[in-house]
Amino acid sequence: MPEDDHRRTIDGTGAAPLVGVGTAVWARSGSAADLEAPPEPATVDPAVERGRFDDAKARAREELERERERTAERIGEAEAAVFDAHRQFLDDPQITDAVADAIADRLPAEHAVRRAFEGPIDQFQETDGTVAERADDLRDVRDRLLRILAGDDGVDLGTVPDGTVVLVRRLTPSDAARLDPDRVAGFATVEGGRTAHAAIFARSIGVPAVVDAGEELRSIEAGATVLVDGDAGSVIVDPTTEQRKRVEVGGDVEIRAAPVSTADGNPIAVDANVCTLSDLEAAIHHGADGIGLFRTEFLFLDRPTPPNEDEQVETYAEVLDAFPEGRVVVRTLDVGGDKPISPPGRPGAEHSFLGERGIRRSLGPDADRFETQLRALLRAEAVGEGSLSVPFPMVSTVGELEAAIAAVESAAGALAEEGVDYAMPELGAMIETPSAALLAEAFAERVDFLSIGTNDLTQYVMAAAREDDRVAHLHDPCEPAVLRIVERAVRAGHSGGARIGMCGEMAADSELTELLIGLGLDELSVTPHSIPEVKASVTGVDTDEARSFAERALEATTKPTVRDYVADR
Repeated sequence: MPEDDHRRTIDGTGAAPLVGVGTAVWARSGSAADLEAPPEPATVDPAVERGRFDDAKARAREELERERERTAERIGEAEAAVFDAHRQFLDDPQITDAVADAIADRLPAEHAVRRAFEGPIDQFQETDGTVAERADDLRDVRDRLLRILAGDDGVDLGTVPDGTVVLVRRLTPSDAARLDPDRVAGFATVEGGRTAHAAIFARSIGVPAVVDAGEELRSIEAGATVLVDGDAGSVIVDPTTEQRKRVEVGGDVEIRAAPVSTADGNPIAVDANVCTLSDLEAAIHHGADGIGLFRTEFLFLDRPTPPNEDEQVETYAEVLDAFPEGRVVVRTLDVGGDKPISPPGRPGAEHSFLGERGIRRSLGPDADRFETQLRALLRAEAVGEGSLSVPFPMVSTVGELEAAIAAVESAAGALAEEGVDYAMPELGAMIETPSAALLAEAFAERVDFLSIGTNDLTQYVMAAAREDDRVAHLHDPCEPAVLRIVERAVRAGHSGGARIGMCGEMAADSELTELLIGLGLDELSVTPHSIPEVKASVTGVDTDEARSFAERALEATTKPTVRDYVADR
């Protein structure tokens, strides 16, 4: 068979902006869909089945405890907390009682488990946004029980051969926690979203990932050579030599520990976006000048109670200590949209992207949580070695920004009265909404810096939800409307006297580095693994030429035209 008969590209959604190539292995850990029809009720002994279920549940609990410990060591406490949620699901009385009832109806334990989980999974699936992905957690718990009941230990993802590409219908958090980045060259899933826990884990440990590749992914046979392009969101079967070179070139980019400048000497800070303390090592290793975005919501996700003030002080101080000579940007809690922090099992607790999220919640129902976080940040600035910067997310009005600043001043006043050491960080605002971009000069007159979050800004400018695959073609930072509002925000922010950075995924696209410098960005913050490539791109840019290029791109009226301009550089 000719070589090209094997070669094909399967499109999905990029979940980690990295590229890897390796040998395909299908991972299957048990599924409710694999169950055969139940036997005749008369042949089922409820006492035996109840004993099998109790044994499976006990073993599942032991596995979850081991995986939680392993995840906390390898990735971080925030990610490990997902297994606390799984244990809650495992012990949920509603589900356990439903299993018991089904067994009493003379169903085998496997079928009883499938029936008991069916209702809660459907309930989560009917919700919007990331709350719907809690159905993944329930499936994970259900399939773990089914696997144990079937006596199947599954594929051990922690001991697969070097250079393995893991293919699976859905990668569960348990699967992701077992991935060894030294062995796994990437993973791809038939289903699943890029904000699912598994995708977040992949980004944290630097594993190339593509999710939601569809049923065509199942046509890939085990043993095939596969390239996972987590940047483009594609899986290439039997890649060409030229395509493989992209992996090799990506691995050879020089890591520059020192700050870089453009070819004509214009310094551009290249910082790291991080979610957890475990990301700090990767940020340092890849040459980050500082932390451009520490997403504090990951401290709050999937845990029954929020971290207290002392716990937060310890975390923020550790981030500051990691960059004693650098700048550390710690964003206040950005709850809502794709980041619910309510306890698991409450599907009604979601908050839409256009609803009560970010600073809206911090100044409203989460005011107490906001005050605790601000006190912790001010105390951390006093004890940490680096320089702290604090931006507020999802700000839409000058009034919101002034209220947030007033909350900081109130927290400082309270700490002073209590005789607690604190220090004031520099303050900033996220430019994520069209109103913030249009008010950038007014914002800049009130804070020290602005940071453009292109993921949300693109979503709101294009009225295209980030998680809706049906409008994914609109969610592109090269849309002329997005470029023009970024340029306007940068120009207005500078007029107001603030520095302007960018921390969205647009900043991590090294093909756009010249354009971003031409638009006037002072700082770029990207995933740790993207830092070497972005730094290398910065050093090749001439600022005057970049400005001319940006002016030309701003005149374009279609995305393909912008992309053509970029490709021709």
